[in-house]
Amino acid sequence: MVMQQYLLTYTGVVFALYLHHIIRAIEVPLDPNIQNELPQPPTITKQSVKDYIVDPRDNIFIDCEAKGNPIPTFSWTRNGKFFNVAKDPKVSMQRRSGTLVIDFRGGGRPEDYEGEYQCSARNEYGTALSSKILLQVSRSPLWPKEHLDLVEIDEGSPLTLKCNPPPGLPPPVVFWMSSSMEPIHQDKRVSQGQNGDLYFSNVMLQDAQTDYSCNARFHFTHTIQQKNPYTLKIQTKNPHNETSFRNHTDMYSARGVMETTPSFMYPYGTSSNQIVLRGVDLLLECIASGVPAPDIMWHKKGGELPTDKTKLENFNKALRITNVSEEDSGEYFCLASNKMGSIRHTISVRVKAAPYWLDEPQNLILAPAEDGRLVCRANGNPKPTIQWLVNGEPIESAPPNPSREVAGDTIVFRDTQIGSSAVYQCNASNEHGYLLANAFVSVLDVPPRILAPRNQLIKVIQYNRTRLDCPFFGSPIPTLRWFKNGQGSALDGENYQRHENGSLEINMARKEDQGIYTCVATNILGKAENQVRLEIKDPTRIVRGPEDLIVKRGSLVRLDCRIKHDSTLKLTVTWLKDDTPLYIGNRMKKEDDGLIIYGVAEKDQGDYTCVASTELDKDSAKAFLTVLERPERPRDLELTDLAERSVRLTWIPGDDNNSPITDYVVQFEEDKFQPGLWHNHSRYPGSVNSAVLRLSPYVNYQFRVIAVNEVGSSLPSLPSERYHTIGASPEINPTGVQGAGTQKNNMEITWTPLNATQAYGPNLRYIVKWRQRESRESWSNETVRTTRHVVWNTPIYVPYEIKVQAENDFGRAPEPDVIIGYSGEDYPKAPPTDIRLKVINSTAISLQWSRVYPDTIQGQLKEYRAYFWRESSLLKNLWVSKKRQSVGFVGDRPRGIVSRLFPYSNYKLEMVVVNGRGDGPRSEIKEFTTPEGVPSVPRYFRIRQPNLETITLEWGHPEHPNGIITGYNLRYQAFNGTKTGRTLVETFSPNQTRFTLQRTDPISRYRFFLRARTQVGDGESIVEESPAPLNEAYTKNHVDIATQGWFIGLMCAIALLVLILLIVCFIKRSRGGKYPVREKVEVLDHEDHKVDDPSFDYSDEDNKEPPGSHTSLDGTIKQESDDSLVDYGEGGEGQFNEDGSFIGQYTVKKDKEETEGNESSEATSPVNAIYSLA
Repeated sequence: MVMQQYLLTYTGVVFALYLHHIIRAIEVPLDPNIQNELPQPPTITKQSVKDYIVDPRDNIFIDCEAKGNPIPTFSWTRNGKFFNVAKDPKVSMQRRSGTLVIDFRGGGRPEDYEGEYQCSARNEYGTALSSKILLQVSRSPLWPKEHLDLVEIDEGSPLTLKCNPPPGLPPPVVFWMSSSMEPIHQDKRVSQGQNGDLYFSNVMLQDAQTDYSCNARFHFTHTIQQKNPYTLKIQTKNPHNETSFRNHTDMYSARGVMETTPSFMYPYGTSSNQIVLRGVDLLLECIASGVPAPDIMWHKKGGELPTDKTKLENFNKALRITNVSEEDSGEYFCLASNKMGSIRHTISVRVKAAPYWLDEPQNLILAPAEDGRLVCRANGNPKPTIQWLVNGEPIESAPPNPSREVAGDTIVFRDTQIGSSAVYQCNASNEHGYLLANAFVSVLDVPPRILAPRNQLIKVIQYNRTRLDCPFFGSPIPTLRWFKNGQGSALDGENYQRHENGSLEINMARKEDQGIYTCVATNILGKAENQVRLEIKDPTRIVRGPEDLIVKRGSLVRLDCRIKHDSTLKLTVTWLKDDTPLYIGNRMKKEDDGLIIYGVAEKDQGDYTCVASTELDKDSAKAFLTVLERPERPRDLELTDLAERSVRLTWIPGDDNNSPITDYVVQFEEDKFQPGLWHNHSRYPGSVNSAVLRLSPYVNYQFRVIAVNEVGSSLPSLPSERYHTIGASPEINPTGVQGAGTQKNNMEITWTPLNATQAYGPNLRYIVKWRQRESRESWSNETVRTTRHVVWNTPIYVPYEIKVQAENDFGRAPEPDVIIGYSGEDYPKAPPTDIRLKVINSTAISLQWSRVYPDTIQGQLKEYRAYFWRESSLLKNLWVSKKRQSVGFVGDRPRGIVSRLFPYSNYKLEMVVVNGRGDGPRSEIKEFTTPEGVPSVPRYFRIRQPNLETITLEWGHPEHPNGIITGYNLRYQAFNGTKTGRTLVETFSPNQTRFTLQRTDPISRYRFFLRARTQVGDGESIVEESPAPLNEAYTKNHVDIATQGWFIGLMCAIALLVLILLIVCFIKRSRGGKYPVREKVEVLDHEDHKVDDPSFDYSDEDNKEPPGSHTSLDGTIKQESDDSLVDYGEGGEGQFNEDGSFIGQYTVKKDKEETEGNESSEATSPVNAIYSLA
């Protein structure tokens, strides 16, 4: 016999088909539309628990709800008799439900309604029963009043304080406290049993310091009742104070308490029996007395305790086994032991069982003429009896049904017909309880129906397995077939697998599997069909994922994630760090093909996963980012092997933070010369953590260590302890010894002092010695503690021999070397003589002179220096700067050249001798004149193109004429792209600064070369090119602008604006307003001028310029003037710069003409632009 099960699922709609022993059964889908259409016997969906305890202060609700079609009606029995709800005004049933409501707001006793209730739900197809519900009202009885006598007991004896709480429903929770509501401390000696009694394994003197009261807390009323307290009086053989025994090794013997072997206080004797029901918790308890308090251990005879559901409680005195089963039966024993001995108690446990289901009967839906069966199998201890009922009545007394046969726990149905529907109850019971189950039999004839939405779209990744669902329903059960693209035979086999629940599974979806699939369900009553469209999508793949990286802290990191996916699917790219979503902060940037991290920090280290996902699939790639950080500081510095000139330093390396330590730098600090300042001592490889340090005498050392890796240096370690070396005489003398005068009659001796590691002892000082060189006089000396010494009353600039020797309290350093120094210098006494000048060119002259005698220098000769200044210019009325300038000729030399002079100028010159002190006396003044030179470039060169026929050139006079300007030369040539025309030359007079060129064609551009000239020759050229003609773009494109869409749109917009303006004017005039006609006419006149002359500048009447002036673009007023000799320095108040350059009217002319050059020669308004383009 084979049982087959069919399961169809679609969006919360579940449809089940069962075959029992080759007999098929149908279950109605949960689709509300279907259930509302099909007849269905009642089914109980909600009911109260069997043992139902209620709060007497609340109304009583006894649940009973059911479903069915038609909607069931409800009735109740109480204590096996019909309960007439309508006769009791306090009782009602909720609407569309069988739930009983007993309302006590108008008074009444809840106890009057206690009893056993059962609900019936019926419609025309049968009757369903609820379980029998035992209704009980919660009770919280008061504690009986009693007087408790003083409990007198010997120290060390066992004691049980009885609780005996009042019986409650449900039973109360018991706990012990003192009368002052302090909890009683419990341990293995004092503890509460499961029955609520308080057990003392042995009583001690401190137990009498409080009283003991049993408390009962009731569940429903949330009240606590307290029993009268017990008071203890302990009889002791040794009444000394408690504190005198606390540190004694054997407290009991110190008190005179006899130690005893354990004995059981609960349960009594050596064995007991306990019965437990299957599925509940088994609780075994052993409480023993003895001195000292015994330890409890638990064992199971013939096996181990089930560790997965065993728990020790109450200081090992209780053993709890949760959810017991038959395997937990057997003998358990507890072992109580102390140092005096042990005792054992055996508990025989038998597991009984209320009935429990092995095979609960299920609803059975059959088509006409089909067979089926209901099975009701249950187990228990003892074995339960099975009773069948139909529609709430014993099946024996029910009307006969020829298609039904009862065989013990099974009812078999054969050839069922319409009208055989009913609800069957199975009751399994034994002495420990009962089970009641309802199962209906419904006979239906329904044509096929497809339960899925129509025309579904299924998307699947290529080469993946997919399933096309087609949930269906019908009675008899329909057969289902699949077709592709509406043609061909049914699909089955090869790449297709058809399931009994109607689904079609495609083992490997390929491109050719894409298409429209049709499922057809058929039974004897008809057929139904539905279509599913299948689309095959390309898989999502990461073609280049992130790679493991090792980077330095603070650097930039890029993690790649290049993805290939189906373009019709929306792609989502997410990043995970250490398998949790990555927060993209301001240091991170997510791009289409990767992730960028700026300024990597230590917290960025970890696993990075790129997850590319669509609605159908996803792919991921992972990489580990290792961040190299500066190492942690070394720690635990230790000094060992202490010697006079060495010590061993040992340290513990810190974490290298993923980058191996390459070096250790040892630093030291001393507290005599430079306290708080750390110096590098030595450097060691990163593989060592100990080094012998060479030390200097008389230094109070303190060391620290810095670790170095590829990223950088760690923080310094904490300093070591200090180590002071013994002193010695210095081994070296100061360096950098110098002797030089600061005044003409002294010599200052300076040197670089010894540092803290060179002093070698206390009271470091310096012995300074000096004497004149090549003299036989004895050494002069002075001992100082500073770094300088001044020798006074010395001759002028004579050499001295100098020695500086270090000394401390331990002795002197070796004899120092002799250094040559010089006393102070004085000013030179004589100037150069026989000075001869020769003009080389317009900007340079040569000089010759006779050297001075050495004894007149009075120091070290630095240079011969020439001072010169520009006295005047040969150009009339040209102001020049007479600032003195100088040029030096280093060393003892008799000639030199003075350059960078201004041409065409008068100069004066004088010379001095210079030593370390300064300048000597000045020589006689020499005069010379520089000849005329070539001029500089013109100040400006502007090119204007007012129209297509002419080009206007304007230029300014040279900034530095360097002589008399004789004229200007202009060379120019036409060019068009790479083609150039012949070069033409124009010559102009000195006063001409404007030229108009007639163009030969409107397309070519021009390149101009302009230079000024004097009698000496031409100056440097200034080069400019003419701008591109306005019609050049028109000529290149050859497009008729009047046909362009943008031009037509622009003209329409202008016409619309004019129309709006006319309407506004008309409205204002019609309202009596005044329109400024004169101003409008002036504006239109100005616009006409602008159209005729593109270079016309418009200005308001309020801002009219004075006659003979015009306004520049920056708003400044420039005075017009004709060219005259004043403009060129021949008249007027001309000025010269400090360097002699001409800045008179040139400046005015330049500003004026630069402003003119900024004026636009093209259209300056939209209207002008339109006319120029037209």
